[in-house]
Amino acid sequence: MEALSVDTVESQNNISPPEEKCQGTSFPRTCFNGLNALSGVGILSIPYALSQGGWLSLIILFVVALLCFYTGLLLRRCMDSNPIIKTYPDIGEVAFGRKGRALISTFMYLELYFVAVEFLILEGDNLHKLFPDVNFHIAGINIPGKQGFVLLTALLVLPTTWLRSLGLLAYISAGGVLASIILVCSVFWVGAFEGVGFDEKGSLWNWNGLATAISLYTFCYCGHAVFPTLCNSMKNRTQFPKVLLVCFILSTISYGSMAILGYLMYDGNLMSQVNELLHQDSCSDQHCSSGTSHTIFRINKASRKFGAELVIIIFILVVGASVAVVGTYTSLCDIARHAHSN
Repeated sequence: MEALSVDTVESQNNISPPEEKCQGTSFPRTCFNGLNALSGVGILSIPYALSQGGWLSLIILFVVALLCFYTGLLLRRCMDSNPIIKTYPDIGEVAFGRKGRALISTFMYLELYFVAVEFLILEGDNLHKLFPDVNFHIAGINIPGKQGFVLLTALLVLPTTWLRSLGLLAYISAGGVLASIILVCSVFWVGAFEGVGFDEKGSLWNWNGLATAISLYTFCYCGHAVFPTLCNSMKNRTQFPKVLLVCFILSTISYGSMAILGYLMYDGNLMSQVNELLHQDSCSDQHCSSGTSHTIFRINKASRKFGAELVIIIFILVVGASVAVVGTYTSLCDIARHAHSN
């Protein structure tokens, strides 16, 4: 997700049709980009989410994955309904006019901006914990370690925003996917061979932590912001549903494995890597998911007829709005509780 920045999104969407057809991204490379978008920092907090909701909350994880996958399919249908649709703002304009375009553009760019800021802060914090004694001295200016790592990370990531081809960016995405695999394997190694073990029982169901669990599960699938870019970049756009299927299946396996391993190892001692920030981002992504479901009503009149699809879309709208409200509320409560305890 971190590599697919605002500049990359815009530059890829501005590629002309002949150029896109000639230099489009292949199916495997698009899968790597999609997996990198989905298998992000959520993997660090998924064991904590399971500890909050209990074992049966894994069912919610699979339901969230199905809903997000389906909204990805709805997004592709929105894009196929009109040849001028290339981005989320285009969808907003077709469905709601210029005001819709302006509103969706505002939310989209705010989400992309805050997600980028969040990743930079996380990287700075993590590197500072690994190298607590490091400080930076540049041209007589003393930069503390944490702030220095944030700036260094930004400089390293910046060149990836200059790439116009997502085919090249797929190599970086492959590195991100590999990092997620290594992380899961490392956790398994610690549990199996470092004396931690998998002896914790956990709870079957926890009503008190269910809201937090749902918010964190939703955050794990916050890739909708880059789905239009991935679709537009493909050589064969008809394969995009298959890309979504592969990405959601593999990422769900990764998340499920990490959640089970972490919960069996540490149970109630688990802590969220980004407890407060994750709720905010799950709210942003649910705006994308539920917004896609809502705009298809305005674009495709046939979808307004009562049927199974209409019921599913309404369910997605309700779930998206609920997660946004409840996630924000629980986040504010957590912030207040931590501030009071300190």
